[in-house]
Amino acid sequence: MHNPNFSSGPCSKRPGWNFDALKDALTGRSHRSAPGKEKLAAAISESKRILEIPSDYLLGIMPASDTGAFEAAMWSLLGPKPVTVLAWESFSQGWASDITKELKLNPTVMKADYGKLPDLKAVNWSNDVVFVANGTTSGVKVPNWDWIPADREGLSLCDATSAAFAMNIDWSKIDVLTFSWQKCLGGEAAHGMLVLSPRAVARLESYDPPWPMPKIFRLKKGNTINKAIFDGEVINTTSMICVEDYLDALRWAGGIGLSGLIARSKANLKVLEDWVDKTDWIEFLAESAEIRSNTSVCLNVTADKFKALSKEDQSKFLKGIASELSKKNAAHDIGSYKDAPPGFRFWCGPTIEPTDVKTAIAELEKVYQEKTATL
Repeated sequence: MHNPNFSSGPCSKRPGWNFDALKDALTGRSHRSAPGKEKLAAAISESKRILEIPSDYLLGIMPASDTGAFEAAMWSLLGPKPVTVLAWESFSQGWASDITKELKLNPTVMKADYGKLPDLKAVNWSNDVVFVANGTTSGVKVPNWDWIPADREGLSLCDATSAAFAMNIDWSKIDVLTFSWQKCLGGEAAHGMLVLSPRAVARLESYDPPWPMPKIFRLKKGNTINKAIFDGEVINTTSMICVEDYLDALRWAGGIGLSGLIARSKANLKVLEDWVDKTDWIEFLAESAEIRSNTSVCLNVTADKFKALSKEDQSKFLKGIASELSKKNAAHDIGSYKDAPPGFRFWCGPTIEPTDVKTAIAELEKVYQEKTATL
């Protein structure tokens, strides 16, 4: 059966998912009960195992999805050193805005247009550095981890919500990393994951920020890290239905393994690459294959008739195509992000099958030709 779900978050469920996956959910019970803590601890330990996170790194469950996890890290850790933010798409621009306007740290912001990266070799690692591993709204990822020095003075803070489980991560280059259940494994929203290296823990325990700390961001008890958060306790109430769903996704992912999950995502990208290579009216938003995302794949229409339209009419034209594909149950939610250049965006993470991508782009080709004939 064709799966038409290509949303970049919440992302498609794993192949074969149905509501039976939730039959053992601990509904009506406290997340603080013994079985509740056991399930939360299993979510942490299995995530660490599958992602191959080093044993001396901590992983905890945070409120408010990836956003909550990353905000907690920024509010708790930033301040003692100058800050550099790499901004090349919507979410990294949001982190830059929060650090500037809310924390008032006057960061150095290294910007790049959609489809490009800032000069990674120019990053000053005497600073703390904030960046995304993969730009969900631009289809651009960091090409590797070589640009982060092993002997860095500052901390590396990485938002990896659309990279975890689908891209290799060099943990030796990571001090803080966050992701959410709703991305690569297709879990449900509102829960984030926060990874801390020993260097990040040392910063946390040696530094008290000057600003008031909201309860949902508090990672310390007194002057030491609250280890309970990283053993299965949580700052606020979790949905035990969502926990059960994430455990189901982890069981599926564990059966494939990290290399298998990455291979599945790359196979989906390959379908789109083959199509773009033979199609004269479409191209990737990412300016080179080296930085092309294999999860959030963003595409531009390049036909002269389309480019002659105003931006408003371009957006209207593409929204019409996306709407038609959704009505046909061929592809849902493939419009580009609201702040990104007009185009299409396909989620190609490991829960997607290459056959689903092929079916969707075959229908896209038909609808595009029909709509173009009316321009």
